[in-house]
Amino acid sequence: MATPFSVNSEATDLLFEKIQSARSAIAQVWLGDPFVIDLLLVSVIASGHLLLEDVPGVGKTTLAKALASVMDLSFNRIQFTNDILPADMLGGNIYNPKEGTFNFIPGPIFTDFVLADEINRAPTRSQSAFLQAMEEGQVTVDGVNYPLSALFTVIATQNPVDLDSTHALPEAQLDRFLVSTRLGYPSMDEEVSLLTEERTRVTAMPAAVFSSDEIESLRAIIEQVFLHEDLARYIVSLSRTTREDTRIRRGISPRGSLHLAQAAKAHALLNQRMQVLPDDIKILCHSVWGHRLHTTQGLEKDRDQVAEVLDSILASHPIPR
Repeated sequence: MATPFSVNSEATDLLFEKIQSARSAIAQVWLGDPFVIDLLLVSVIASGHLLLEDVPGVGKTTLAKALASVMDLSFNRIQFTNDILPADMLGGNIYNPKEGTFNFIPGPIFTDFVLADEINRAPTRSQSAFLQAMEEGQVTVDGVNYPLSALFTVIATQNPVDLDSTHALPEAQLDRFLVSTRLGYPSMDEEVSLLTEERTRVTAMPAAVFSSDEIESLRAIIEQVFLHEDLARYIVSLSRTTREDTRIRRGISPRGSLHLAQAAKAHALLNQRMQVLPDDIKILCHSVWGHRLHTTQGLEKDRDQVAEVLDSILASHPIPR
């Protein structure tokens, strides 16, 4: 159990410094919007899972590996395919002829940090098995429950649904991801720098910044971050509006409200604050709620349309003062 820290403790200040070091370390191996790095750290600190959406080749896997390296987490990568089976992820019971017994052999999901690569290529049966791990922190094999690591974190990559052999993730599974983001293509200067000799020297993953105990400490500190009741009401008011908006098929669930509050607390920590500000909520609203909402008109997964609806909802609610 991680030891709680007081707001002004030296230990807390050290963790704040390490957060900045982690930001810098990840930025050394990945070019792009620094806010994406913040979302990675928010996800780990808030004990959530992260979904990266975009076309192949824009750095999704590099980001995942860099985060695991900085956090010093044990790491496994699962490549999702059309024929992947639950046993390929969870493991299974193997018969031992010498002893005449079945022994459970853990699969790659038994680790601290799982990169679920191209998660939307997996069949429904395997998605269901993975969903239990994300929600409950355990897996069930032949009627026996096996707990996963206390630091179990999923960073999943998803290709656009119009690519070959892909299909939309079920809404129940999308709701288990704390945050999601689209990386987009790098700028002209960023892409050119990828080709330069200077940039190619940075090939190794960054060194570890945190220990597992320090990650648990960060997760303990987040419970001490103050969320004013007016801001809690602001979050709930926004979520209730999504449920009543005729442009949206299904609004934000209470889990979505809780996730936005937790993410806002983690974002406050990233900025060395022990109190949530309205800006923490507004800056994270699209990342926490965007993948959970679907509009009544337009394409099934039109994120741009969802973003427009969220913008209008945010604009219609006065910020608590």
